[in-house]
Order: sequence, then C-alpha cells, then structure tokens
Amino acid sequence: MSDRVLLLIGTRKGLWLARRERGAWEVTGPHLPMAEIYAVAADTRGAPRLLVGASSTHFGPSVVTSDDLGATWQEPDAAPIAFPADTGAALERVWQLAPGPADHPEVVHAGAEPSALFRSEDRGRTFQLVRGLWDHPHRERWEPGFGGQAVHTVLAHPHDPSRVVVAMSAGGVYRTEDGGTSWQASNRGIKAYFLPDEYPEFGQCVHKIAQHPAKPERFFLQNHHGVYRSDDGAASWRSIADGLPSDFGFPIVTHPHRPDVVFGFPLTADATRYPPDGRCRVYRSEDAGETWTGLSEGLPERFWSAVMRDALCTDDADPAGVYFGSRSGEVYAGSGDGERWERVAEHLPDVLSLRAMSW
Repeated sequence: MSDRVLLLIGTRKGLWLARRERGAWEVTGPHLPMAEIYAVAADTRGAPRLLVGASSTHFGPSVVTSDDLGATWQEPDAAPIAFPADTGAALERVWQLAPGPADHPEVVHAGAEPSALFRSEDRGRTFQLVRGLWDHPHRERWEPGFGGQAVHTVLAHPHDPSRVVVAMSAGGVYRTEDGGTSWQASNRGIKAYFLPDEYPEFGQCVHKIAQHPAKPERFFLQNHHGVYRSDDGAASWRSIADGLPSDFGFPIVTHPHRPDVVFGFPLTADATRYPPDGRCRVYRSEDAGETWTGLSEGLPERFWSAVMRDALCTDDADPAGVYFGSRSGEVYAGSGDGERWERVAEHLPDVLSLRAMSW
C-alpha cells in the first residue's frame, strides 16, 4: 500500500474521499450529495483528473471532473454524454469511466445504460457515441440484467488503440479490432445456465472482466455463476472457479504489477448474496486462477453484505493495497497484496464504486 493514497468511494447518496497519509486515514464527504455514483476514475496520465459518473434524480446523469483531487468539481452546462436524436434513446446512467492508453492521453471511454459505448477525445469533457456497437445486429436482443442493461466494463488495449473489449449485462463480451467500426461477440466457453442453449453466442450475464497491461492477451472474468480466464484476447474462455467457495460474485481485479495475481469476492449464490457461511473473505490467486487463497486477517467473521462489480480495486503500489466497499457501507483496505486488512470507513450509504490512486 502506498504511503499516500486517495480512495474515491462512490455510493447511492454521493461521493466520499478517503486520504491516507503517514499511516492514517481521513474521510470526507459527501461530495456531490444525493447523486448515485456508479462510476469513478482517476486519470493519472498527466496532471491527475478525477472523473465521476453522477446520476441525480432531478438533473439526470452527467460526468463531473476535478483537477485538484476533489477540492472543487466542474460539470459542463450541456450534458457531456447524450444519445444522438436518431437513436431514439436517452441516457439512464454512466456505469464506467475508463481512461485510454497512456500514449493517447486525451482518450476516455464511457460505458452507459442502455448498453452503449461513448468515446471522449478531450479527457472526459465531451463524448461521442461509438456507432459500431450501438448499430450491432445483436443489440435488439440484449436483455437487462437485474441492475439494468448496461456496458459496465471497458478495457482498451494498452498498446493498440484500435482494440477495445467491453462487457455488459446481459449480453456478454464484445471486442473490436478496428477502432469500434465493427464488433464481435466473444463468449465462447462462458456458460449461461439460465438460457435453453447454455453456451450461446451472446446473452451471458457477465458481471466484470479484468486485464493486465503487461499481458494484454489475458483476461479474467466473473460471470453470473462462473469465473473464467482467456489467454487469446477474449476470443475464448475456460473456467478457473475450482478452489473458490462459490463461483458467483461481481468484481474481479488484477494486481497492478503482477499479471498472474487476481482478486475476487465470492458470494454464496445469485439468490443468496452474501459470502459463503457469512465469512468475509477476499480471494487471491497468484497463478492466474489455478489456485486460490482466502484472505481474512482483520476482516469481520460475520458479514452478511455484498461487494458490487466496481467496489473492489487496487492502488499502484508493490506490494499492492487492495480495497473493497460493501452494500452495508463499510470500506476496507488491505496491505501487503491483501494479507492484512483495516477498516477505512463505516456507516456510509451503499458503496457502488471504488478507485484508488497514489497522490
């Protein structure tokens, strides 16, 4: 864990900021009070910029930015993300904000509900719809997951800007190799037990995917029951759930420096959304999912809450700090790649999203 960390905590009722300096945490908030914060990002490709997808029941969804680590916030007068009139669609929520490759410092992607991808070339000030995905012939048959029909994960290739992988609930994984002009469903090997054809071309309820920039052809995936790895650029997947107490969960995250290390937070089942036996455990694999270890030092023994798809993250230290927030409003920080845990905050609203950066 870095000596100086800024943790962005998105909740159903605003944004909280947790700063760690000289071993102590200071938590402030709510910032952007009463907004639902499903998406947070820390863009460190230049001067740090914080990006927040904020949804207000009165003003609607927007993207808010800060260039002074949260001291002040800027929101454009016109909606930065909006569907063109000819689509007949309206933005429901921003689910993902993802800075692009390091050598394209102005590019930011946004995943949206209804399922769509937007691209910014001014570092998140304005966005344009990626028509290739929106016009895909599968789109009319994508179905909403329990939380909505949304592109919730966007992963740009670290060295080739024409290659992007997205995931959605429910629709599955799609990838482009031509900058978004055309998209291919990439779900071979992912089971959809709730469909008549359990291995369809698309329609899987993927909860989250992760990629490590040092091995960009490898991906990890947490499905609606199922944990998988791809070693061929998301073209095909195989199960790595053996060794986990359950194959259901929402988040999956890679280590910032060790591409074989991956973290998850299993829940009992889709109808029983708390950890197996109510034991709070983050699970870590150090061999790309071949084996798993439960990490619990400092975590509560009784825990009847859940961790959502964007509420588990790491910082960029080595060993890494690992962080998660719960639907019951608790936030924990794990040092030493998750070996030891401490509580950062409690009694917050439902935690939806987390991002950590050194500052």
